[in-house]
Amino acid sequence: MKRCTSILLMAWVAGTAALAPLAAAAQGGIVYRCPGPPVLYTDALSPEEARERGCRTIEGAPITIIQAPKPRPAPASAANGSAASRPGEGKVDPAAQRQRDSDARRILEAELRREEDKLAALKRDYNNGEPERRGDERNFQNYLDRVAQMKAGIARTESDIAAIKREIAKLPS
Repeated sequence: MKRCTSILLMAWVAGTAALAPLAAAAQGGIVYRCPGPPVLYTDALSPEEARERGCRTIEGAPITIIQAPKPRPAPASAANGSAASRPGEGKVDPAAQRQRDSDARRILEAELRREEDKLAALKRDYNNGEPERRGDERNFQNYLDRVAQMKAGIARTESDIAAIKREIAKLPS
């Protein structure tokens, strides 16, 4: 059965290869490949024109043409410049900006206090790497895992505190 299928497949391939030039001729003639900086594939040339231009015929190979997408026009706002670059637009009142900065500072300082309180609680529970064992930690590995998680939590909270302090330092005084 497999041999019969493979023979049929080979016969089909041979038949389509033999019919390809006939199909090209039926669809519009011979396709030429013309040399040049942009290589040109065309079926719109006569045999004399193709000879003059040094074109070769292509037989049995289908040609796929892919259209390049048309470039999109730039949005009007990007073409005219951003709102902040145009005079009179995009400006913020200095008093309003000071208010925003003070609000941002107040929010960041409150967050800093919360993170520092959280760090103090984590360090108190961590007890210098020897927290009290809980009843559900009969297995010593469970205890060690909890200690490692506590240590990672402390490092993460310290990193958060450093990031908040950097953000506060960026704000104008």
